[in-house]
Amino acid sequence: MWTIFKKELSNYFSLLIAYIVIGIFVVVLGLLMWVFPDFSLLYFNYASLDQLFSVAPFLFLFVIPALSMRSFSEEIHSGTLESLLTKPISESEIVFGKFFACLSMVMICLIPSLFYFYSVYQLGTPVGNIDTGAVLGSYIGLLFLASALVSIGIFCSAIAKNQVSAFLIAVLTGYAMYYGFYFVSKLPVFVGRVDDLIQRMGMEFHYNSISRGYLDSRDLIYFSGIIFFFLWLTIQWIKNRLF
Repeated sequence: MWTIFKKELSNYFSLLIAYIVIGIFVVVLGLLMWVFPDFSLLYFNYASLDQLFSVAPFLFLFVIPALSMRSFSEEIHSGTLESLLTKPISESEIVFGKFFACLSMVMICLIPSLFYFYSVYQLGTPVGNIDTGAVLGSYIGLLFLASALVSIGIFCSAIAKNQVSAFLIAVLTGYAMYYGFYFVSKLPVFVGRVDDLIQRMGMEFHYNSISRGYLDSRDLIYFSGIIFFFLWLTIQWIKNRLF
């Protein structure tokens, strides 16, 4: 698995698209955090990173599919996947290697946001007047959300015929999994506790729950279930290509 991980990570750093995607993510997040009046920290009277953690999931819905779209679709298109499958390495090792490589790139995208935390920490009155526990919980929530979206992106890359299709399918699937259940729950036909149950099926509900700074086992199980479900689907899809 680590051989695939290192190979994939090396490929990311050799591709211009990876730098473009990371650059766009950092620039857009920076503009939202410090420039645009509706989101800028400078227009609020309290030290908080709520803007970052409310905007980052929306950006992830596009950034992660852009990073994961080439994982399998490129190898399928070039015909190198079959030769890779003949080597003494299991399908699960291939899938998990690509998964962790893509997740590492997403984590690299988040590194500049630590400077935002430091800036807000210093700007607080008094210095350090920020809910560090909530920030830590939000970062953990982002990590689980990113892992879930990467697993979805990896699966979409495996079933798509090209990178563009993989990107579009991953964006639509991720959007449906994150926002879809909330919008469905707002339909007039769902009343009482039914709308709440539907919202609990979406990633947004569990991400917001973790972001409060309290790690509920139900939220962790939910995200872990999505991650391993889509990775399992990817492994089964790859195995079926052998027959």
